[in-house]
Amino acid sequence: MEFIKAIALGIIQGLSEFLPISSSGHLVIFSELFQFADKGLAFDVFVHFGTLMAVVLVFYRDIGLMIRALPGIPAFLMQRMSVQSEADQYRALALFIIIGSIPAAVVGVLFEEQIERIFHNHYLALGMLFLTAIILWSSRYTRERQSFLNGKQAFLIGLAQAFAIIPGVSRSGSTIVTGLWLGMDRNLAARFSFLLSVPVIFGATLLKFKDLLEVPPPDSQILNLVGGTLAAAVSGYLAILWLLDVIRKKKLEWFAVYCASVSILGILGFWLMGK
Repeated sequence: MEFIKAIALGIIQGLSEFLPISSSGHLVIFSELFQFADKGLAFDVFVHFGTLMAVVLVFYRDIGLMIRALPGIPAFLMQRMSVQSEADQYRALALFIIIGSIPAAVVGVLFEEQIERIFHNHYLALGMLFLTAIILWSSRYTRERQSFLNGKQAFLIGLAQAFAIIPGVSRSGSTIVTGLWLGMDRNLAARFSFLLSVPVIFGATLLKFKDLLEVPPPDSQILNLVGGTLAAAVSGYLAILWLLDVIRKKKLEWFAVYCASVSILGILGFWLMGK
């Protein structure tokens, strides 16, 4: 039974991490409904690692080219970030990801305790899920004007990512739609959003892994951890590919309808159950 729970939570984590429906919000809701609240630190670490594997598998070429371009960043800065080659484009992209990662890192460090306190509030998560629906629906009214981004846009998208630390606010949804409102090409907005998730997921996994070393999981949990990790990796990989296709078709409002429905039905359901 615990193995089935691990697989189910891994799938939920993988799908909701990348689809614009809020992974934190869904985990809060499902934990409350099915009493998964005590899934444990080890499980959190492993399923986050699974979602990290998913985004690396989809964007391995971009990530590899950014890593190769890193040594040339000082010279690139000296030439005032003038993009003259593909390598320069990847140097700029690496810098923008660093810039975009700063807000979430600052919020995560300064407000860690406050975030932990609100994380299990299912009414807050459901209310913020309705806000996510509004954000996604607004994508219908954006206009694409540019095929690349700049440092200011990267920072603003980073602020949207930091705001998505609140349970129920979709990280991918808020960052992609912010990029669209800033005039970015929708494929670039999606690509940047997913690449921006790598430092966040890696950082969160690393911080939790440090705590995990102090209290390693018992051998009896290994099968559950492996199952949850693989489920998160596979579902996350498929979720990214699907969302990229949905974005190309300009159909983000599909997820707006889903988020609004879950929000309204969830609030009514918990109220009727007296929770």
